[in-house]
Amino acid sequence: MQENIFKFKIINYWRNLDKNIFFCFLILFFLGLFFSFSSTSSLAGERLNKDYYFFFSKHLIFTFIALAIMIFISFLETSLLKKCIIPLFTVSFIFLALVPIIGVEVKGAKRWLDFYLFRLQPIEILKPFFILATVKILTLQNVQNTQIRYIFSFLLLLFVIALLVDQPDLGQSILIIGSWIATVFISGVSLFYLTGFFFIFLILISSLLILMPEKFGYVINRLISFADSTKGDKFQSSSALDAIKLGGLKGQGMGEGILKDSVPEAHTDYIIAIISEEYGSIISVIIISIFLYISFRIIKNSIFQEDQLVKLSLCGLATLLIFQTFIHVGVNTSLIPTTGMTLPFLSYGGSSLIGSAIIAGFILNYTKNRTYLYE
Repeated sequence: MQENIFKFKIINYWRNLDKNIFFCFLILFFLGLFFSFSSTSSLAGERLNKDYYFFFSKHLIFTFIALAIMIFISFLETSLLKKCIIPLFTVSFIFLALVPIIGVEVKGAKRWLDFYLFRLQPIEILKPFFILATVKILTLQNVQNTQIRYIFSFLLLLFVIALLVDQPDLGQSILIIGSWIATVFISGVSLFYLTGFFFIFLILISSLLILMPEKFGYVINRLISFADSTKGDKFQSSSALDAIKLGGLKGQGMGEGILKDSVPEAHTDYIIAIISEEYGSIISVIIISIFLYISFRIIKNSIFQEDQLVKLSLCGLATLLIFQTFIHVGVNTSLIPTTGMTLPFLSYGGSSLIGSAIIAGFILNYTKNRTYLYE
């Protein structure tokens, strides 16, 4: 009996799943697995004197963990998933709050927690839960005053940004702020309040850059070098752009690129440039097109949602996904100043993969073709 019930749930799950989005996510995960070997084999074997499969093996393990997380979240009942949002946000926020206390500092930035077997970057896990918690606040039925909801969500944002600024991590801060602004805008906030929130952040960020040059001097240098190519250090961004140009449409061939050996952390922050150099810009365009198609399917699905929480969550997660993608591509093509930002699903890194899996899981769950349960 139990076996028949479980079998029915599996069949029902597969029937109701948005298979277009599901297979797009699968393609991105396995492309990331393939490109992780291409971008890390020489780093492991020639520069670190380890097995050529060292980083690939770790990425393989995290890919399967991420796939399991994605499928598990997408399989759960939506009503149960909604109840888990605030507890999961709270846990991930506590992890982020622990970073200044027990975090590991790498290259001048303290952004990771060391769990002995692996390092976790809490902001990667927090990002989707932050958007979902924001939506939860914005759709609270027992708070009739809309302004109070926006103020609560704004305070939540300030707490997260304060912890990110302390690391410091301005790139993730900008991503979080941008995604929050887009989410509250879609929720129907007036332009008056939205403009006010924007100027508050503009003043805060400007004040931090001016009053704390010892912590944010690197940001000022990047802005200067971006505005004037004759000043500052543009080695990373220039190398990435040169690699893209060198690859052309067809690429130099697998393993023939030089960017992965010349720029630090290229396998995370410059993966799209590595792909373009070795496999051609046409492959990068296809990858970006997949992200755009996923976003299109999500927005199209959200239009027909009657549940306001589900509708707004889908829009917020799609915004987070596409913003992060375009920040990564923008840095790689020198369209925006340099900032460390992974490409979802494709960049090397366990935390990034798990964060992407959480986003994918909620999107697949919320886009399932069924009658939604209301809370």
